[in-house]
Amino acid sequence: MPDLEVVTYRPEPTELTWTFGGVPPIRTIRPGTVLQTWTEDAFGGKVRGPDDLVSRVIEFPYVNPQTGPFLIEGAEPGDTLAVHFVSITPSRDIAASSTIPFFGALTGTGPTHTATLQDPLEERVWMYEVDASAWTVTYAASRGDFSVVLPMDPMHGTIGVAPGSFEARSSLVPDAYGGNMDTPEMRAGATCYLGVNVEGALLSLGDGHCRQGEGESCGVAVEAAMDTVIIVDLIKGVPTPWPRIESDDYLISTGSARPLEDAFRISQVDMIGWLADAYRLDRLDAYQFVTQVCEAPVANVCDPNYTFVTKVAKRYLPSAPAYGGIHAMLREQAAAYRADHT
Repeated sequence: MPDLEVVTYRPEPTELTWTFGGVPPIRTIRPGTVLQTWTEDAFGGKVRGPDDLVSRVIEFPYVNPQTGPFLIEGAEPGDTLAVHFVSITPSRDIAASSTIPFFGALTGTGPTHTATLQDPLEERVWMYEVDASAWTVTYAASRGDFSVVLPMDPMHGTIGVAPGSFEARSSLVPDAYGGNMDTPEMRAGATCYLGVNVEGALLSLGDGHCRQGEGESCGVAVEAAMDTVIIVDLIKGVPTPWPRIESDDYLISTGSARPLEDAFRISQVDMIGWLADAYRLDRLDAYQFVTQVCEAPVANVCDPNYTFVTKVAKRYLPSAPAYGGIHAMLREQAAAYRADHT
């Protein structure tokens, strides 16, 4: 295996971005590059204790900062980026979660989406102790003595490329370009496939979570700054209509929309199309197959668009690999990188 090109980039606070699209690239990287980078937490590092209520310390819309965008050499509309997560490691020994006024699945969310007459939920902050050596976080109730040590499962809530048609979208919004999907599937060992909409793709990522339950019900996971290593590659001439994920065991399609059933439909239709194209299945045959074998966890029911994922276990599929086997190739490159950096 040829030597891997490794690029290190740690943004200054002034270099963080808040949208997908509308921002010039911060670096240019070549396909096949290993990128060692750092992402700030969704609060911009401003929530450090239980008195740091989000409504006090953050000025909207400066929430959910992103690292990037990175211009990928040779990327053009109609191509696909393959982004493999080598490692995702919390960079601090604390993380935070909260309730936020008019935000989350179980409260009214103001006049633009779920309008209700109820008052906002009480705003609280929960601080989590991060033990990187034990690979755990500790939940402690804000009222009472209950606490429990939870295993970490670090992930990135947000990854995406610039949308097309001159759009700039808030980093809080998930859509066909990626964005704030908040799926726990975006963990180390997974490969994310993103369709390219503009020259250079303009890849950004952020919103690290030490862990998150499916659905992210209150709207806020265990938010943490992350030291993250990814490998970025390019698949020429192959479009990807919605973000997809491949792990060692699953193919995964995402869909983001409101209402929630439309997000479900998008992820199901994308999976059906993916299997039909990859394995030369009739669409109705693929539909029947997905109906009987898929898993469909909710990723988020709190963001401006909701996200569903549809998963199909590889054990049910023919041996022909997706996207020409690039996930396995990137896994080999990740292993070579770890061997040289441990």
